[in-house]
Amino acid sequence: MELIELRDIVKTYHLGDVAVPVLRGVSVTIGRGEMVALMGASGSGKSTLMNILGCLDRPTSGEYWLEGQDVAGLDPDARALIRNRQIGFVFQNFNLLPRTSAVDNVAMPLAYAAAHLSDRDARRRAREMLAKVGLQDRMDHEPSQLSGGQQQRVAIARALVNRPSIVFADEPTGNLDSKTSVEVLAMFQELNRESGITVVLVTHDAEVARHARRIIRIHDGTIVDDAPVAEPLTGSVPASPHREPKGAPA
Repeated sequence: MELIELRDIVKTYHLGDVAVPVLRGVSVTIGRGEMVALMGASGSGKSTLMNILGCLDRPTSGEYWLEGQDVAGLDPDARALIRNRQIGFVFQNFNLLPRTSAVDNVAMPLAYAAAHLSDRDARRRAREMLAKVGLQDRMDHEPSQLSGGQQQRVAIARALVNRPSIVFADEPTGNLDSKTSVEVLAMFQELNRESGITVVLVTHDAEVARHARRIIRIHDGTIVDDAPVAEPLTGSVPASPHREPKGAPA
């Protein structure tokens, strides 16, 4: 089932009287439960495309269907509602509140998208998400007390706390060493495989893209290739002190 369908998406910016085309008629579909890499060099249009897919921006023309709803022409308030309820984001710089515990960082989006939850229920859900990413023993730590990989796990838990249909990960390993990068990408693979969450990795790095099952390549504002990955790269997610390794007896 198609989660996303773009039809002839155009995005043009205006610098004074000069029109600057960034997306030039992009059409693509992404199915529910896919793990896709959106790959392109700097200036290719991939970040603009992600902003439109994530309802952070709207196209100049074209149609964007998300879960059966045409969202291309929605106003900012309507787009914000969709973002809060249906979309999760993970960024290169983590974007965590510095003097706030991991559990409170994760619970923060619930204040906007799940106002019906009590503080106690919101924190309970945040703890569940942190446990899901293997941080049961780091819930009360502030970002400065966490490694880069642990901070990115907190950011992943925050992206998942609203139970979104899709998660966009924008250069999610850009600030991590190679070993931690593989662990974080393995976590996205595990979440996609076991929870059925649709994941879109936005990257310029071919090695990162090969962890997805499909790579969509964008160049100069157009899709130039869209193909499955024959053998996706895989890594392993290290077990936390309170997380049973796969295959361990119950």
